[in-house]
Amino acid sequence: MKSVAGVRKYSSAGTDWAAWLLGIGLGLTLALQLTTMSHSDITSVYAVIASVSRAAALVGTYFAIVGIFLVARIPWVERGVGHDRLVTWHRKLGPWSLYLIGFHVLFIVLSFAGQDHVALAVEMWRMLGNFEWMWWALAGFILMVAAGVTSYKKARAKMSYETWWTVHVLTYSAIAASFMHQVINGQMFIDHPLNRAYWTFLYVAMGFSILWWRIGIPLVRSLRHNLRVEKVVVEGPGVISVVMKGRKLTELAAEGGQFFGWRFAAKGHFLMSHPYSLSAAPTAHYLRITVKDLGDHSRSLASLSAGTRVFVEGPYGAFTAGRATMPHVVLVGGGVGITPVRALMDEFKNGVQMDVIYRASRKEDLVLKEELDYLEYHSNGSIRVHYLVGSRKEHPMDAKALKALVPRIADADIYICGPGPLVEAVKAAADDLGVPKNRFHDEAFAFHSE
Repeated sequence: MKSVAGVRKYSSAGTDWAAWLLGIGLGLTLALQLTTMSHSDITSVYAVIASVSRAAALVGTYFAIVGIFLVARIPWVERGVGHDRLVTWHRKLGPWSLYLIGFHVLFIVLSFAGQDHVALAVEMWRMLGNFEWMWWALAGFILMVAAGVTSYKKARAKMSYETWWTVHVLTYSAIAASFMHQVINGQMFIDHPLNRAYWTFLYVAMGFSILWWRIGIPLVRSLRHNLRVEKVVVEGPGVISVVMKGRKLTELAAEGGQFFGWRFAAKGHFLMSHPYSLSAAPTAHYLRITVKDLGDHSRSLASLSAGTRVFVEGPYGAFTAGRATMPHVVLVGGGVGITPVRALMDEFKNGVQMDVIYRASRKEDLVLKEELDYLEYHSNGSIRVHYLVGSRKEHPMDAKALKALVPRIADADIYICGPGPLVEAVKAAADDLGVPKNRFHDEAFAFHSE
């Protein structure tokens, strides 16, 4: 499919301004505590514990709110920072948010129990009965613990994407449930309308971001573009492509290398969004994804009927041609990770030299091989495809092996999509070869949809 989308250049400054903005917000949040403290807050051990508890609650909640912003799919944030980096920040902030709020619960009960000279359990029961909205706050904390536990790698690996997604979405409810008890009971908000206004603004902005960018805009766009399943194509053992037809799809401003969250109006496919990358650059009327059987949802896509309505969220991700700075690019795909790489190939124009390295365990796993061969044959030498089939021992992805395969790799932009170990191996090789970080672009397989 010939691409009609233009390549957009992106600035790497997004990370800097995002970090500054988050830092300023953290400073303002800490100021809520510091500017409302009095001498009595530090006159005893239990008073100090209570003050530390309140600071932990503020910072922990701020981290939770920021975590939601990071995965709210705000377009200019996605383009400026990059989806993978946003998800990484989200995952790093999540545990700290849970730890800090957990410390708040423990320390505030300890402080009050010490001052009242009663057992912790007795004090907690008193607080639940004497302070407004405390039962809601407790429910929110329990939901946060559930989301946190299921986010650990070992726990996540043992559950389906659907189960993980359902539990993780409860984080929204957890954060919302804690709001009222904060602004009604928190000393930094009582008789401090400006502080309350700032805190309320954070919550309102968070809610608006979710409703607007993750629900409202995707729904309107999907209806406007009337996207429907055109056909399902079997590409190989356990691999299918879903071709979808719509109208004026260029208005989506999608590029090869990006992904969408997909919902299909069919049983078992509509309740939640599943992330799949485009496997060909979008055209004015068609989008295509290529999916490997990795679970119940991806397996059942093969049964989709022609004409099924499709709802999309996106496009997301900064795995795009506009990131390249050199006239030579090396594209590395591992397994089904070749699909966004295949789409990315359509986006490079003006004689860009491409070396495509396709890593697979078996020959049968070479998805879209015919298309890659066709593009290479008709490229007038600008595209070279290297198939590496076999074990990691046979084809180590280290600096020596990559340089032997592509002698001028150190002077190229490197794009890679595949399993985590492959991404890490190529990243280490790129470091050894002296490739600057701004010329290494990766997209690792994981649960995209936070």
